[in-house]
Amino acid sequence: MARFEPQPTKRARERVFVVGVDGPNNTLWHVGESLAELKRLVQTADGEVVGTYVQKLNKPVPKTYIGSGKAAQIAEDAGAQDVDVVVFDDELSPSQQANLERIMGEGIKVIDRTALILDIFGRHATTHEGRIQVQLAQNQYLLPRLRGMWSHLVREQTRGGIGSRFGQGESQLEVDRRIIRGRITTLRRELAQLEERRGEQSKSRRASNAYRVALVGYTNAGKSTLLNALTGAKAYVQDELFATLDPTTRALTLQDGRKATITDTVGFIQKLPTMLVESFKSTLAEARSADLLLLIADAHDANLDEQVATVRKVLDDIGAAGAPCVLVLNKCDLLEPDELDRLRSLHLEAEFVSATTGSGLSSLGYRITREASNSDSSITILVPFSKGSIVQYVHEQGHVIHEEYSEQGTIITLRADERMRQTLQDLRIDAPSPHQHGYAQQNGLM
Repeated sequence: MARFEPQPTKRARERVFVVGVDGPNNTLWHVGESLAELKRLVQTADGEVVGTYVQKLNKPVPKTYIGSGKAAQIAEDAGAQDVDVVVFDDELSPSQQANLERIMGEGIKVIDRTALILDIFGRHATTHEGRIQVQLAQNQYLLPRLRGMWSHLVREQTRGGIGSRFGQGESQLEVDRRIIRGRITTLRRELAQLEERRGEQSKSRRASNAYRVALVGYTNAGKSTLLNALTGAKAYVQDELFATLDPTTRALTLQDGRKATITDTVGFIQKLPTMLVESFKSTLAEARSADLLLLIADAHDANLDEQVATVRKVLDDIGAAGAPCVLVLNKCDLLEPDELDRLRSLHLEAEFVSATTGSGLSSLGYRITREASNSDSSITILVPFSKGSIVQYVHEQGHVIHEEYSEQGTIITLRADERMRQTLQDLRIDAPSPHQHGYAQQNGLM
């Protein structure tokens, strides 16, 4: 028998209570559905939900969010069940959080949905820009809570766990308003430099006249899986909320041969923290500048309509609501035939796909091609032989209808979008028909 028994090194999952208020303001999401999503967030943060509490109120209590009696009951139950964290479904004010911490007692963390989402973003941010964006949001969240209301961070940064990834590891004595404000300024400056670089990359893509498609949607709707299925990319895919935060852009050849780019953006969620939207504005700019948005939703989710409404609201908030948008209902392989038929009758203009099985992808590809050609019109250009690269560009980015040669160069009639027509403006020759042989002879072009 061994003298010393081996001890597990993996930290035990924290035990968590989730708490919500059922009131008249719950117009889009029922409190039960919202708390079910909150539980998934807790699981994504490696927590274990061991209790759920709902209090029916016309509006949250100013001092403690829930009634003081309910708070005392939760504190008693938390102590009896060895609970580590109590998570509230709405954002708490600094005073509400401080009062609830006093009621819950020593050793029990009190956090809100916003802190939990920031914690998950902190786990999943892998690129330099992603980490800066998350750090900026976290510091903006911490700033109004520095008056002793996060004293548990001193203990929890050593212990780790949900809600402890804030302040970049500084002790509570170091985290004062001056330091946090200085850190916010530094992060904003660095992020602005990265945004400028991203803007140059975006400008380069615009200059190439490639048709730009952006995938937007609720978190875990299968955007990355769809990107991989459409382009053969190998973007990270995981069945969890906010699995990927950093935008991924890949080349896509449309069914008419036209070149396009498709970008996977960060997923949305109800009650998405305002400071996260602000911090990720450069990432979300990919959605604002896209020629076409594919709004990806989980057809199998019971809250499909609520998720679509949430995504549309965020798009409106970031100024992207005016872009052409196609609703794509993913994960249709999980639906029974009658349920799929019902959804088809409700969403006549939607595309129904399964990124996992490949079902519906051909139809989606045709839809993207059709949307890309909506602004096309026919033009005829004369390309001198000395500019042969333009002929290659026209074949890659436009739809060639007719092509012939003259003494002066290549005469091409093609369908092109507005950006491409502007690019080719100096080479354009006006003509009454797509077959330009006679026109070219009459005008001395041959």
